[in-house]
Amino acid sequence: MLQSAILVAIWAGICSLDDKGPQFGLRRPLPCGAVVGLLLGDLGQGLVIGATLELMWMGVGNVGAYSSPDVVSGAVVGTAMGILTGGGVAAGVTIAVPASILCQQLLVLWNTAASFIIHQADRAAENGDFGKIKFIQYEGVPFLFLIRAVPVFMAIYLGSDTVENILNALPESIINGLSTASSMIPAVGIAMLLTMMLKGRMWVFVLLGFTLVAYLDLPLLAVSFIGIAAAAVYDLAANQKNSAPEEQTVNQVSEDEEGSYDL
Repeated sequence: MLQSAILVAIWAGICSLDDKGPQFGLRRPLPCGAVVGLLLGDLGQGLVIGATLELMWMGVGNVGAYSSPDVVSGAVVGTAMGILTGGGVAAGVTIAVPASILCQQLLVLWNTAASFIIHQADRAAENGDFGKIKFIQYEGVPFLFLIRAVPVFMAIYLGSDTVENILNALPESIINGLSTASSMIPAVGIAMLLTMMLKGRMWVFVLLGFTLVAYLDLPLLAVSFIGIAAAAVYDLAANQKNSAPEEQTVNQVSEDEEGSYDL
């Protein structure tokens, strides 16, 4: 169990770096579960549990400053415990949910602590110390690795009951405070996104998406396809508008050249 817990914890740390660094899609439940299954000697079960969690958490994501339940830790712990306990998909989904909620609270605390690192970079920029800024970029990497690797190791090594016991042991005031903050922050994140989307003519797409969802009750996939088609038409029209003056300039230059040789 110790060797399995260490290997899976290392994989969780790698997925954590993929979540905040260069993103290769490793943080999604399906690849997370597949590699966990490979490490534990049951690739097929890892794919099944990972795919199930992928479907369950397909629409889950961070919006602005809002931190959603941590699908990385939930997928890794859920898949590992589903394989190790022999409970399969049912056990994996049951354990993945509390694990993701627990690591969500840890990530909220980490993001709060990381703000101090940002202020260090601001002071280094004011002093012109660019070498220190480069160092600060990597200062949080070990913490980012451990913020998921350690909880995953503890959950797998000590058992699934540990995750639920930790959640139950937390004071109610802390849970209520974090829940309240998590309810308020999404509004700020959505407002920030709308501020960017409402610039120029982008408000048309916001209005289109709102109408399709609120009045036509279309599913998310259908709205996405319509949005892609609308964006493609908009891009085509914008490119034609930009190319028209260039063609006119080229035609005018050609006429001027022909006139200069007219004897």
